[in-house]
Amino acid sequence: MTDRAVRNLANLKKSASTARVLNLLRVWDEHGGTEGWKAAPMFQHPALNRALILKHRLRRDEVDRFRVRRHVATKIILPIDGGDLRIGGRYVFVDQIGYDRTMEETFGIGPSHPDRHVLALMDELPGLDPFLLREQLRRNGLAPDPCYFNLTEADLSRMTDFVAEEIRPLVDLSLGPDADLAAENPVARLTAKIMSFTPGEDMSALGATLQLEPQEYEEGVFCWKGFLYYKWALQSVIGDIGGVLDGVRRARPYGRTEPDQYIAIERAREAVDRRIILTCEAAADMLRVYDEAFVAMTQNGEPTQFRDFLRDAPLLFTRLGERLGAVQHIVSFWRFRTAAGKPRLTAEELLDLLADFEISLSGRERADVVTLAA
Repeated sequence: MTDRAVRNLANLKKSASTARVLNLLRVWDEHGGTEGWKAAPMFQHPALNRALILKHRLRRDEVDRFRVRRHVATKIILPIDGGDLRIGGRYVFVDQIGYDRTMEETFGIGPSHPDRHVLALMDELPGLDPFLLREQLRRNGLAPDPCYFNLTEADLSRMTDFVAEEIRPLVDLSLGPDADLAAENPVARLTAKIMSFTPGEDMSALGATLQLEPQEYEEGVFCWKGFLYYKWALQSVIGDIGGVLDGVRRARPYGRTEPDQYIAIERAREAVDRRIILTCEAAADMLRVYDEAFVAMTQNGEPTQFRDFLRDAPLLFTRLGERLGAVQHIVSFWRFRTAAGKPRLTAEELLDLLADFEISLSGRERADVVTLAA
């Protein structure tokens, strides 16, 4: 465990993306007194269960900490003072050189400890959004309490207007398009229910609309929130990807470049360009399955189709989360590496960066034919 302070943790809490940060300190602060948090923790070790875990873009002086070349790592941050994140914290990267020894010395847990398995599963993922993460853990026989799978405060704030517009057809269906929305503000009320849903909250009206049994409320609304999150995330990344693609196409290496490097760079450019476009198209195709089910409920009066779609939705979370996580990684890392003041990329660095992008997208460009139970 390095003693170097992690700065700006308070800013991280305010602005962090759900896909990048899992704030277990916030979960403990909000749910630490509940039976669910105690009975089904994310991690068994109490310090890990109050840590901040994030996907971190490695700086040039951090790349050598790993035996295998990588650009993004899973970082475990232990705040020095959970009540004042401005003080900073200490950190360790999952699978860095000396990882086994560090985990033994810091937490007293060896390679066979269950918490190490959870961290390894997180490290496999391109991002940490709650829908992708929960499905990854579920597939491996793990079921932490639902309180661990919420959106960050920053994304909740950014998503509110988008979600309100998305669910407006359901409100119109329930109340009629001529209802006095200003008087009761049912759109805002339903938006708040979907976005801040916690176990035990009264969702009977929504459950009746979706024809969900009481025990299905939590799962149904969680899945609905998941698809609203992915629609919003795709819309956001589509707005950014054009500039990144243009930058990738125009990038010229700094310094001496060998002829074979020019050829390799052009080939990598074309591959990344093609895979980014096809990955976004595949994600959009999968989200259209959601749109069709929602239209069937709000326009065709068939709520059972949307209910059944929500029941099967977790099958899509892995593929959607991986695709969007890969593209989000490319957008954020390209901006980080080519920002003003950063050293220009040499031919070797550009090739390495494009190779990382290509690998992160590998196998995700093929559109899926998705069949859900009716």
